[in-house]
Amino acid sequence: MLNDIKKDAQTRMTKSIDGLRHDLTKVRTGRASPALVDHLKVNYYGSEMPLSQVASVAVSDARSLTITPWEKPMVAAVEKAIIASDLGLTPNTSGTVIRINLPALTEERRKELSKHVHAEGENAKVAIRNVRRDANQQVKDLLKDKKITEDEQGRSEDDIQKLTDKSIKDVDDVVKAKEQELMAV
Repeated sequence: MLNDIKKDAQTRMTKSIDGLRHDLTKVRTGRASPALVDHLKVNYYGSEMPLSQVASVAVSDARSLTITPWEKPMVAAVEKAIIASDLGLTPNTSGTVIRINLPALTEERRKELSKHVHAEGENAKVAIRNVRRDANQQVKDLLKDKKITEDEQGRSEDDIQKLTDKSIKDVDDVVKAKEQELMAV
């Protein structure tokens, strides 16, 4: 029972960290990355489709992306989705290829993005603490039902706290790495 609670807590904490990593791939650094446009939805004959299902996205150099729609009529729809997005990027179209040049980040924009990264990190920490709270509550319920002793409860809560501390340290490492990536000129 206690091992199941700990494994569940560890799994959920790991998912929080993975979610943070995934969210931070969308934060633009100085380099071009296909993850920058992964979340875009394109109007594909009346239904919203992810960009990756209607076009191939490639990094042509450090500061530009190349998007090649699989069908010629989709060029305009992809272009429209990029313009309508919150990325603030301008697509350049030549035939069936769309190029996106990423301007260099200003110092002010880097600091703004750094604050956003910190906020995402805090959200992940809150999620991890909520997992800890849930796990500790499950342990307390077992104690209340007299299925475990108080000593087992104490040990379990210590183990859960160690998991929490490790997960929060991992979140800090992920945030720090992304911040260094952002601040590198």
